Amino acid sequence: MSEPVASTRTSCAERAARVRYRRAVALLVMTLVLPGSAQLVAGNARVGRIALRTWAGLLLLAAGTLVTSVLDHERAIRTFADPSVLEMLRLGLMALAVAWAALLVDAWRIGQPLSLSISHRRMLLGVNGGMCLVVAGVLLFGSHTVGVMRSTVLATFAGNEVVGAHDGRFNVLLIGGDSDGGKTRWGLRTDSMTIASIDARTGKTVLVGLPRNMSNFPFLKGSVLAKQFPHGYDCDGCYLNSLSTWAGDHPQLFAGYDDPGIEATIEGIEGITGLDINYWAMVNLSGFQGLVDAVGGVTLNVREAIPVGIPGDKFYTHLKPGVRKLNGWETLWYARARHDSDDYSRMARQKCVMSAMLAQVSPQTVLAHFDQIAKAGSAMVSTSIPASEVGTFVNLALKAKSQKIVSVSLVPPAIVTAHPDIPKVRQMIATAIDRAEGKRTAKAAAPKKASSAPASGGSASGGPSAGQRPQPQVVTGGSIGSLKTGYAANQSDDLASAC
Repeated sequence: MSEPVASTRTSCAERAARVRYRRAVALLVMTLVLPGSAQLVAGNARVGRIALRTWAGLLLLAAGTLVTSVLDHERAIRTFADPSVLEMLRLGLMALAVAWAALLVDAWRIGQPLSLSISHRRMLLGVNGGMCLVVAGVLLFGSHTVGVMRSTVLATFAGNEVVGAHDGRFNVLLIGGDSDGGKTRWGLRTDSMTIASIDARTGKTVLVGLPRNMSNFPFLKGSVLAKQFPHGYDCDGCYLNSLSTWAGDHPQLFAGYDDPGIEATIEGIEGITGLDINYWAMVNLSGFQGLVDAVGGVTLNVREAIPVGIPGDKFYTHLKPGVRKLNGWETLWYARARHDSDDYSRMARQKCVMSAMLAQVSPQTVLAHFDQIAKAGSAMVSTSIPASEVGTFVNLALKAKSQKIVSVSLVPPAIVTAHPDIPKVRQMIATAIDRAEGKRTAKAAAPKKASSAPASGGSASGGPSAGQRPQPQVVTGGSIGSLKTGYAANQSDDLASAC
């Protein structure tokens, strides 16, 4: 009879061991699903109640945030673009990672691992370690991503002055600048200048292109440069893109300004267009290459072979025609090439790149490549937009994605860049803004008072008004149109269709 009794005892011990093992695993699973539940039923009930209440509060907060995001996109964007909110979220995710991992370890302790068999003990240790690693790893990675986002916002959006919309629009000056590899401040040579005039409510956008070789234009009365050039910017070799360099050579005139070159450029552009510039953004064109690569490239219609480099460069080649996804290097040359072309064709291609980036870079793309985008973005952009206003402009950009972009450029044949007709320039801009807003008749904008400057040159004769002429069918320099007739992307009611 002794053998059956021993066998029964062994069987009971094995069943008890399996029960203890299943109980220990259940405690871990409970903690994974409902942090604190294991402590509530088998450990420190007070800790369990605190953990469960905290978890329930976080779930309610997450649900509320989700509902708010669906109902009020702008508020959600504003909230999660706020550096202080991002910092609290970063610290909160770190604290949650530590607390959750600690609860899992405590649930393992409550499961009495020393009462288990060696094999069960090892398996339980592996399960617990895996859960801790997954939970803490995911939360800490989220904390890292939020930290990168906050650092990028603070590094890029370093402005300290919030400026309200003018006449219901934000006018943001976009400047493309050359980099010299960091030997001096990059961006001193303004390679391209575009004003993005954005409706503060709807996001409807007008791109106003300014040629870098514009001269003989006025400055606003009372500005620094109006005192230096009371008859306009009419000196030998005085072009719009030289204002930055001129200001750099005369910094004493711009005492109190963080960036004399930017301030001088803004004074010139405000004098030409009559628009109040709210903010500026300087884009390092070399860094732009990294941003395009970070989002996986951009699809563009290469209408004819575009030179990459100039003859004599070891890398000299051409972008082949066709609708193609270009990498950062190729996109940069598509936007900048002037060989066998001209400045105005290049301006048209640059607008096509802006339009394509706005249409193709989605929130999903940003999230999927956030680290690369953040790295490229902080090296690419410097702006006066304060961090507190990031949400506003992200929201406007999302609205602009679904709408047509109107473009107007102050270039031949409509405008003679050597002697621009300033009243006509301002009328062209006012007309473009009215078209973007869906108005049938454009009203002349009330121009700012500018100091006297030569404006007798007028515009090119015979040039029809912007948006009135049919799109030219010829392709020159990679853009639809020609120097004589104008380029479609420079004067269009639907920029995407003109590209």
